[in-house]
Amino acid sequence: MKIVLMSGSTRRDSLNTTVLETVRHVLAGLPGAHEAVDLPVAQLPYYEAGLELADGSPEVRAAKELVAGADLLFISTPSYNGAMPGALKNALDWLSRADGARPSPLNGTVTAVVSASPGARGGLDAQPGLVTVLGRCGAHVVEHEPVGVARAGELAVQGGRYTDPELVARLESLTRAALAAVEARAEVLV
Repeated sequence: MKIVLMSGSTRRDSLNTTVLETVRHVLAGLPGAHEAVDLPVAQLPYYEAGLELADGSPEVRAAKELVAGADLLFISTPSYNGAMPGALKNALDWLSRADGARPSPLNGTVTAVVSASPGARGGLDAQPGLVTVLGRCGAHVVEHEPVGVARAGELAVQGGRYTDPELVARLESLTRAALAAVEARAEVLV
C-alpha cells in the first residue's frame, strides 16, 4: 500500500513532521507492506492559473503523480490563527486541479487528518477547515475521533518520532481506521 505523508508545516524540526514520522513507525509495525513517502509542500510554487495553463511546474506534476498513485494521504497540520497554514492550502489548491481528462488527484483519495501544536488544543481548530477543503476536493476523509497533539514541543522524541505511549496509541488507532477505510473503499470500487 502506498501512503503519502504531507506535513502542513514548512518549519525545520516541525512538530507535524514528527507526528508523520511517528505514523511511519506505526505503519512499519502493522501487518502488510506499506510504502510511506513524503510530499514536501514547501517545494510547490504559489498557485497561479497562468502557471497551471502552462502545464504547472515539475514540482506540481510530481506532487500530482505522487497523490494520484497513492492509496492513502495522511496530512498533519499546525494551526495558524485557527486555520491550516497557507503552504498546505496552496498544495491542496494544486492537487485539487484536474489534468485534462484526468480528475483531481484528491478526488476519491482516502485521507487521514491529524494536527499538532505547542498549544493546549493541539491544533484541533485547524482541522474543520482542512476537512471542509478536502471534502470540496472530493477526498474521502477518514471518520475517526479528531487527533490533536497538544503541547507537542514538550513530548519526548527519539529517532525523529514521538514515544509517548498514549499518543502512539491514538496515532495507531487513526492509522488503523485509515487503512480500514482504504480496504473498504477498494471493495466498493470492485
